[in-house]
Amino acid sequence: MKKTAKISSFLLLLLAAIFISAESGAQTLIENPELDRQVEKFLASGRWYDMNVPTSDGKLLYDLIIKGHYTRALEIGTSTGHSGIYIAWALSKTGGKLITIDIDERRHKEAVKNFKEAGLSDYIDARLADAHVLVRELEGPFDFVFSDADKNWYKNYFNDVHPKLVVGGCYTTHNIRAGSWNQSYLDYVRSLDNYESSLNSAGGGVLISYKRAE
Repeated sequence: MKKTAKISSFLLLLLAAIFISAESGAQTLIENPELDRQVEKFLASGRWYDMNVPTSDGKLLYDLIIKGHYTRALEIGTSTGHSGIYIAWALSKTGGKLITIDIDERRHKEAVKNFKEAGLSDYIDARLADAHVLVRELEGPFDFVFSDADKNWYKNYFNDVHPKLVVGGCYTTHNIRAGSWNQSYLDYVRSLDNYESSLNSAGGGVLISYKRAE
């Protein structure tokens, strides 16, 4: 009996080790030093204007995706691609892809050009469309969202995406400041029992909301 018990204990430990190893492997980031150099060089070119996020916010989005190992991202409001580059760069390491939407044809074309020059086109599905319509039509699911389009539609975007955001997913909203014109949106998201939200004010103001339950 003792020998059988020892064998059973050994098998349990072995299975646990295999499970932990598999879980750890699933979180392993993909390394691509050549792509990193290309992206870094492009970002250093300093061409960012026209409704783009500041660098600090781009780095924040990158860090959130890496930390959460997110792979299915949605960006509402591409502009000319600064935030999308940071998001897609992180997704290149997690094995994911970004859908990004903008209604302005000039900005869309500039963003597509920038994505190509940064070497990230394979990680981005850039769409020229009305986000009011397309966001509702997208099937999802998503595990990371960055909302940075028309501010008076923020609540609508949030409610359209919520059913498609997985539990554990992260919904980020740009240009949010406590006590500002968007206080009603901030109060609304903070009032949701199934979301845990915090406000990062280091750059343009990013509301970070984790979905904890359906």
